[in-house]
Formats: sequence, structure tokens, C-alpha cells
Amino acid sequence: MVSTSNPPIRVAILDDHAVMLDGYRLRLEATPDLRVVATAYYGEELAALLKNHHIDVLILDVIVPTAPDNPNPYPILQHIPEIVERYPNTAIVVITMHAESGLIRGVMRAGASGYVFKDDRQTLSQLAEGLRAVTRGDWYLSPLARTQLNKRPAPQDETFTPRQLAALSLCAAYPDKSAAELASKLFITPSTFRNLLHQTYARLNVSSRAGAVAEARRRGLITPEPS
Repeated sequence: MVSTSNPPIRVAILDDHAVMLDGYRLRLEATPDLRVVATAYYGEELAALLKNHHIDVLILDVIVPTAPDNPNPYPILQHIPEIVERYPNTAIVVITMHAESGLIRGVMRAGASGYVFKDDRQTLSQLAEGLRAVTRGDWYLSPLARTQLNKRPAPQDETFTPRQLAALSLCAAYPDKSAAELASKLFITPSTFRNLLHQTYARLNVSSRAGAVAEARRRGLITPEPS
């Protein structure tokens, strides 16, 4: 039996599907020690959500629009490390349909505590226990995600750093912004940002931002393009 002597675990959710949000609420709020305290549909709502609420566990989908006027996927590979650094007591669990091994490794290396597939009913049936586990410092993983993490990466994908993947993720989310604008989101200089991109160009054998994003998506290294 779950003890309710401690304050409830406070959960926030970023997912643009109302049915999924309703399902999370129904499943979690039936458990006395878990409480959904905030939800968001767009990635750019997340900063204010985290600032205004004390969050123990943050559930993220992979394909979430950045903003109402920007349908490109929110660059979670940039933001997960920032959230982990700024809110060290907040655990992050990604729940998604996407099973690309490079993306799973990138998300977990960035600092997430869990990666669960939306069609993995057995693992999702243990959602409450999984969220409790990540607050204790454990991982919460679908069996396939665990298998993918244990696989050796393809040689051409081994050399990408979290910072390089964050830069590619930003380019995918904001294709029309300048290098200076994207650099400011990583709190680095434009020249440093360009160096990061040039390093990825060499590893991906491309010569442009658009080419780098397309090839990184083809390899499953960053968030896929919305269907």
C-alpha cells in the first residue's frame, strides 16, 4: 500500500494531445501520492510552467509544436540539459511513439530519467510506480528502450556530443533564425555555435543546416519531422 504521509509527487506534462493529457490525469490522480499540477500544449510554455510550479516529475512528448505559430518540434535535446541544471530536483520522463535508438540515447545522455513508448501498455500500466522510481533516482524504461540503450551505436554516430545534438535540435525547431539568435538560446557566442554546426557537418557529410537536420533525422539522432 502507498504511504500518503509525505507530500504528493507533483507532475507536469508537455503533450499536445488532449486525449493523452486526460489519460494521464485519470491514471495519476486516482493515486493518492501523485498529483498533476500543470500541463502545456506548446514547448515554449514550458519555461513559465517550471518557473511557476514546483515540479517533481516532468513528462515530455517528443513531437510537440514549439509555439502556436511554429509547428516545428520543440528542441528537447537543447532543453533537457537546461532543465536538469536549473531544476535538479525535477526528474524528466519522455513518453513517445518514437523508437529511434540515437534519439533514445541522446535523450538519456541529456539527463532524462525515463523513456517509455506510448504503445507499451504493460510499462505504462506501471506509470505511477515508474514516476515514484525516478524521484528516487531510478530509471523508468520500456523494454525496447533499454535494449536500444544497451546496443553499441553505429560508428558514425558515436562522436556526437550532447551540445552538438542540441545545436541540431535548435536548427530543426527554428529553421529561419540566424546563428546569433540560436547561439543566444544556448548561451554561447555565434562563433561557438557555428563551430558546433561545422563539426556536425563533417560528421554527417553535409554542407548546410538543412542538410544536417535532414541527415540527423534520417539517422534518428534528433526529433523526427512531424507527420
